[in-house]
Amino acid sequence: MMRCLALLVTLLLAATLPAEEELPKDPEPMDIEPPLLIQETPNRNIVPNAPAAPGQRDLDPDRIALALEKAKKNAASGERLYKSGIIAKVDAENRALKVIRLEADLAGAKLELAKQNLEVQQVRLDAGEISAEELETAKSLLAGATDESEAAAARKNQAELDAAQLNLRRQQKLLAMGSGRKSEVSRAQEKVSALQQKN
Repeated sequence: MMRCLALLVTLLLAATLPAEEELPKDPEPMDIEPPLLIQETPNRNIVPNAPAAPGQRDLDPDRIALALEKAKKNAASGERLYKSGIIAKVDAENRALKVIRLEADLAGAKLELAKQNLEVQQVRLDAGEISAEELETAKSLLAGATDESEAAAARKNQAELDAAQLNLRRQQKLLAMGSGRKSEVSRAQEKVSALQQKN
């Protein structure tokens, strides 16, 4: 029995020695990554141009108009989605508020362009390239853009104030039911008072 065992061990050692010689001496590390199961899809909501800086408004009326059309479609579907129970009422209201904000931004961008146009026309009049009637036309366009911008800003301020007051009432109801926080109510009150002072 011992002889069989010694013979078996000898055969195993004899078989493993040539196998060790065939292995590479300095194996390169293999960086094999498994394929991703969920493929990343590109975000289709990204605007190709760079956004405006945080403290600076976007002055491109065409870009704002495109964003406004998209926001109007989202707001129109928001009420339907709310009635279906897919989104909350707050989300539907925020979609409508975004439309009003974008309308105010569009009016502001048009006002800035009208101001720039008036400056250019003034320089051209001083150089004798245009007549005084063309300058008056630019002034009337500026007056119309100013009126439109002021009206849009007033609508925006009123809509933001209404939204803040509605949020305050909601937070007070939640606190009364025991599921709200005093800090949320005080934050909502501060926002309402700030917007009232602004108006």
